[in-house]
Amino acid sequence: MFITEAMAATEAAAEATAAAAEPSPMASFLIQLILVFAIFYFLLIRPQKKKMKEFENMLKAIQPKDEVLTGGGIYGHVVRVEGDILTVEIAKGVEIKVSRSTIREVVSKVQK
Repeated sequence: MFITEAMAATEAAAEATAAAAEPSPMASFLIQLILVFAIFYFLLIRPQKKKMKEFENMLKAIQPKDEVLTGGGIYGHVVRVEGDILTVEIAKGVEIKVSRSTIREVVSKVQK
């Protein structure tokens, strides 16, 4: 009878240790959720924010004589910059006014 009591105590201790070592399902779910969010942040959100900031800086840095490409696919040279409105020469003597936000890229910058 003494041996069975010792075995029962050992089994009870083993069950208690196993229950204490096993994390709760909710904690496991939260850890997975945080891990997924961190992956999305570093692979998608952070690079996109960096691109947007570079694009905004490019738009702010447009100066006269820069060659630009508009969102409509028109190439031209910036003649004047008046706040948010750019006057772009697309052919000899042909100038159009475009919003700064319609510029897709600066093809070539003015050499200072």
